[in-house]
Amino acid sequence: MHNQARFPLAAAIAVALAAPALGFAQDDPEAVVDRILVTADPLGDRGPDELVRPVSVVAGDELERRRAATLGEVLDGLPGVANSDFGPGVGRPVVRGLQGSRVQVLEDGMGTSDVSREGADHAIGIDPARAEQVEVFRGPATLLYGSGAAGGVVNVVTRRFAPEFSDDLRVDGRFSYGFNGNDKQGRLALDAPLSTDFVLRADYNIRRTDDFDINGFQQVGQTEGNEDTLRISSIDTDSASLTGLFRGTWGHFGLGVSYWDTDYGIPENFDARPRDLGGQSDDFERVFADALRFDLRGEWVEPMPGFSTARLKMSYTDFEQDEVEFEFDRSPAGGFLDERVVEAQFENKEWDTRLELVHDPIADWRGVVGLQYTDRDFSADDPRGAERGFYVRPNVTRTLAGFVLEELPTDFGRIELGARIERVRSNPEDVIGSRVEGITQADGSFLPLPERLDTKSFTPFSLSAGAVVDLGTDYHMRTVVTHAERAPSPEQLFAFGRHAAAGTFEVGDPNLGKEAYTNFELGFDRHAGPFRFDATAFYNRVSDFTFLASEDDGTGNPVGVNDIGNRAGEGAAADCAPGAGGLCRLRNQLVVNQQANAEFYGVEFSAISQVATGRIPLDFRVSGDYVRGKLRSGENLPRITPMRLGMGFDTRFADWDLSIDFQRVFRQTNTGEAESETGSYNLVGFDLFWQPVLFGNAQLFLQGRNLLDEDGRRHQSFFKEDAPIIGRSFTTGLRFQYGG
Repeated sequence: MHNQARFPLAAAIAVALAAPALGFAQDDPEAVVDRILVTADPLGDRGPDELVRPVSVVAGDELERRRAATLGEVLDGLPGVANSDFGPGVGRPVVRGLQGSRVQVLEDGMGTSDVSREGADHAIGIDPARAEQVEVFRGPATLLYGSGAAGGVVNVVTRRFAPEFSDDLRVDGRFSYGFNGNDKQGRLALDAPLSTDFVLRADYNIRRTDDFDINGFQQVGQTEGNEDTLRISSIDTDSASLTGLFRGTWGHFGLGVSYWDTDYGIPENFDARPRDLGGQSDDFERVFADALRFDLRGEWVEPMPGFSTARLKMSYTDFEQDEVEFEFDRSPAGGFLDERVVEAQFENKEWDTRLELVHDPIADWRGVVGLQYTDRDFSADDPRGAERGFYVRPNVTRTLAGFVLEELPTDFGRIELGARIERVRSNPEDVIGSRVEGITQADGSFLPLPERLDTKSFTPFSLSAGAVVDLGTDYHMRTVVTHAERAPSPEQLFAFGRHAAAGTFEVGDPNLGKEAYTNFELGFDRHAGPFRFDATAFYNRVSDFTFLASEDDGTGNPVGVNDIGNRAGEGAAADCAPGAGGLCRLRNQLVVNQQANAEFYGVEFSAISQVATGRIPLDFRVSGDYVRGKLRSGENLPRITPMRLGMGFDTRFADWDLSIDFQRVFRQTNTGEAESETGSYNLVGFDLFWQPVLFGNAQLFLQGRNLLDEDGRRHQSFFKEDAPIIGRSFTTGLRFQYGG
């Protein structure tokens, strides 16, 4: 870490830990914190501070302050968690510098079964407006949820399958208007108890926006043309669900169906006027995606001798996504639509089944054993015909896993042990007659596209051991060691072609092996009283880490190829005149899946202290994180989250609640090959809530974000060169709950 980065991080930790000595309110033995259960924990009855693995839970008032249209936005700024966007329509969580297929996203404990892991431009197939609680497991969680959780797990918890309901009808909703982008959002949900044992739940959510405002030019290095607008960033999203749930002394059982549909733009500096009139790109991409999902959830009390609880979770998802290019003819008036072409079509049909059995204590050990089976049929084709090329070879992947997690209460705290073994088998289809012949590699050799590939099988095995040590009644020390293995994802194995909306030409490697993570965690927290904190240090050593590597073209920029993989001067790209279209356009960044030994290490902390109590209470918050990701040979890994430091205040008076937040995102100079640095920027925001008595359970709110109108670039984003963060924005709205 650079010296300039060490000082603010150390200072923030010192401020947080020295808070009581600075005159903040001292310990109140009556002060308590509401207990929140982590539903993604298989034991099902533990809170965040009782788990060995570091877990952040966002619920209640904090979740209301964080409400946003994408999951990455909701979680951005949590210690160790960032947002890797690809425009406002896509917000994916990054955990400790890892993203994509290494961060498993769940809804009520089951995978979202979308294609967000297969491309940085793909939205997560879930509407966070439905969330009642969001749980984030930081660090390898393969023990619980398999290879896709090597970086972490994010679980979105809804009310759909919660067995708690009253005899009264419940209606809740949230409606808001954002002045930046004409952003209109709405949600309406209904709980209709038809008897004391059965409830019918339904919800509908909607979002409509125009293009968003930014500060300055859209692209890095742009000096003319469109300014202050993020072109092609509008979003249309709808989602709905219907769920029926039975309950009794025996447990509960629910069936549900949900639907999600979105249409969002991939921001492009689009202006189809002639270039001498300021015109820029004469085409742009939009993504159209929808998912139909069926869920079953069941929990039984004392299902058989020796077991206290049995849980069965099943889901089936039919997901489709089209990436559409809109091509325009140039004209002084701004151009007219010439052609609308579906360039890539993704389909994912996935069955997921999970069984958990919580056993009675055996020699004081209590724990859970489980099985999980996933059957995934995935394809990513060019619907214009196989001869046009493809992104990822169609494949069927089946995974069977067994796991066990055991906990032993001790005089000093708790010990936890766990293990998981999987069998992953991916069967790729043949691809005959593609016009993509192959690509020229960095060393000048030619890599042909293989028409046939063998089935790939892997057996990842993971182990974990850790302890929570009680240091008095208010403090914990946590330590855990995890050995986690991850099978390469299908796109890392089988990609070989243009990914249109992402602007990349990706090449997989069918000879990739398993990744192996050895992760060490040491945490210290105070979980009670008016001054609370949580600090964690980690070191994650990875063997055979798979990453997307770019190649420097000799000028510091990544190599670009045309739609069939030709570099400048070869194949269809030879003898092209400047400005020529078609296969003369080298518009795709060439990225290749490679393996090398790597390491990640860093620190995360957060603290909150009561500065004042009484009629106008005041809480002070501080948080920060730092992660370093590099190859063990010394080279930097690309797209690693920069260091961040934040602080904030919470207060209330009469019917008003106010929160003010500041976050400093530091400059990132540790860049991978052909990757540019990103500068620092400051984020300032506020949340103001008004809930007079006559409103009952209704609340008006006003939120401000990026009040300094910063032109920031998220270093962890694949899209940082093409789109900055959204400019200054204000959102006002109403949320309410009646009955229930």
